[in-house]
Amino acid sequence: MRAAVSSLLLAAAVTLAACGGEPERPEAPAAAASGERLPLAQRTVADLKPVSATVTTKDMGEARARIGGTLTELRVKEGDYVRKGQLVARVSDQRLTLETRAYDAQTAAAAAEVARADADLARVRTLYEKGIYARARLEQAEAAAKAARGQMDAYRAQGAASRELSNQGAILAPSDGRVLRADAPAGSVVAAGQSVATITAGEPLLRLEIPEGQARALRVGDRIPIVSEDLPGVAPVGVIGQVYPAVTAGRVVADITVPGLDAGLVGQRVRVRVQVGQRQALVVPRRFVSTRYGVDFVRLLGRDGRAVEVAVQIAPGPAQDQVEVLSGVAAGDVLVGPQRTLAQGPAR
Repeated sequence: MRAAVSSLLLAAAVTLAACGGEPERPEAPAAAASGERLPLAQRTVADLKPVSATVTTKDMGEARARIGGTLTELRVKEGDYVRKGQLVARVSDQRLTLETRAYDAQTAAAAAEVARADADLARVRTLYEKGIYARARLEQAEAAAKAARGQMDAYRAQGAASRELSNQGAILAPSDGRVLRADAPAGSVVAAGQSVATITAGEPLLRLEIPEGQARALRVGDRIPIVSEDLPGVAPVGVIGQVYPAVTAGRVVADITVPGLDAGLVGQRVRVRVQVGQRQALVVPRRFVSTRYGVDFVRLLGRDGRAVEVAVQIAPGPAQDQVEVLSGVAAGDVLVGPQRTLAQGPAR
């Protein structure tokens, strides 16, 4: 009996040795994913549309010619800074100079006539007092002297008006600012009311034009994000200071006040993001997203309790430390935060 049992055991050992295997052990259960959990849900965010705004100033001052004539002198060029009332250019009209001389000559002739009339009046008054001339002759002499004096005053007033009109050839800066355009060369003929130079006036700002259908969401006081690469060194957020009520060619104009903005390049295009409404989006903290080789990943909690990395497409979120997930996950999924090692320390 013992010999039979020994034979069976030996046969079993030989069989196992021939197979070269070991008895299978039961697989240990997988460890559950560790880290912060974040259930995904849709939330209402501002619908921001990227548009372009233009660097400008509150107003534009036009230095215009008040009289027509020849531009004899232009004292500024593009880029110069001027003060209000500073002489920008001068216009001369030779016809006005000749008119002024003619009125001066007429004034001199009228003054001579006044002197003659005064002498006649003195002589007639003396003869009247001696009883040689009648009262009517005295009154006639007084009227002639008065008429001569009035004629002289009229010529003098006309000469002063002509001289003042000539003085209006001086073109002055309408405000403090920088000359943007001064393209009328000296010697050119200008008309009354023609602009000789364009000067910035008021504070620098961004001027925005968007279609009227999207402008209904614009409100004074709204914060407008600005792309910092376009305006380095200024505040990344501006505030709508004014929305103009007029609609021109289907577009609405709004002014954006930006602290620290310099009107050094008037007309520069700047990218901004304007709220045109609201929409639903998946917004998550930036710490839940990791990037490797240019691809963004999140850790998604699976049904078996383990975390699986999923590639996602993201965009800037409503806050600086948030991102919007465009694709890769859906509402109802649960994200798992990054694992922390002993070197990283406990989560704060």
